[in-house]
Amino acid sequence: MGIIWTIIIGAVIGAVAKFIMPGENEPKGFVMTTILGIAGAVLAGFVSSGGGIWSFVASVIGAMILLFVYSRVVKPKA
Repeated sequence: MGIIWTIIIGAVIGAVAKFIMPGENEPKGFVMTTILGIAGAVLAGFVSSGGGIWSFVASVIGAMILLFVYSRVVKPKA
């Protein structure tokens, strides 16, 4: 059950990060958005040790950082 919650929360975090920081060269699919959100949550888990809403905020910020890096590394499709 923990994996399902991780995927759901990761999808929400990824969607919020994409909503806050839209751009031309960003992941378009559900899978990449979910992976971005999960990775942002993991990144935030290494940096912060808070709980509750602050953990969610830190996860969104982590996902936004990864979204920025993704948009700079991956070349846009023609």
